[in-house]
Amino acid sequence: MKSVVVMNPKGGVGKSTLSTNIAGYFATCKHQVLLGDTDIQQSAKRWLSNRPSSLPAIQTWDYPADLVITAKPPASTTHLVIDTAASVSGWRLDKLIERADKILVPLQPNFFDIQATYEFIQFLKSKQPKDQQKVQVVAMRVNPRTKAWHHLMDFAEKMDIFLLTYIRDTQNYGRFSSQGTTLFDVDAAAFPSDYEQWRPLCEWLDN
Repeated sequence: MKSVVVMNPKGGVGKSTLSTNIAGYFATCKHQVLLGDTDIQQSAKRWLSNRPSSLPAIQTWDYPADLVITAKPPASTTHLVIDTAASVSGWRLDKLIERADKILVPLQPNFFDIQATYEFIQFLKSKQPKDQQKVQVVAMRVNPRTKAWHHLMDFAEKMDIFLLTYIRDTQNYGRFSSQGTTLFDVDAAAFPSDYEQWRPLCEWLDN
């Protein structure tokens, strides 16, 4: 079973957007996907309750947030995606890192998120010094024409942070989430820019 954990100590950086779309990607690839949600707000789980039954199935646990951290998926599960709370720490954080095959860290291009995320990335690397490819960073809600984006790129270069890709600032994801759908449930020809931005991420997920 492949497990992907989406985490960042900052709230509102796009963890649920990444988690639900990753689950949607795996589902359209005909994998047996389970989406776990360790946040007490249960954003990912609420999104899943709106998912049309006509779309590729994504399962979830009917467990409290803490139990999702350690619960064992059904034997039929091939791909596990876990959306995490901003406040996760201590043994909860250690367990999530331990069970993850891949860790994805969403980052928004503003000063406070950059600083907090940099420290968190260094912490993750210290936990996995021999397997840094396990951790990747994705910039979220990006407008490449803004100064904030260029500041983020400069900071990432100076701090030796590799950005796997960026997800542009668009209302598409808000519309998808309100309908229980993902980018991968719609025609790629209608959203060519968004599909192209996801290409490096999907290749890493499949590796």
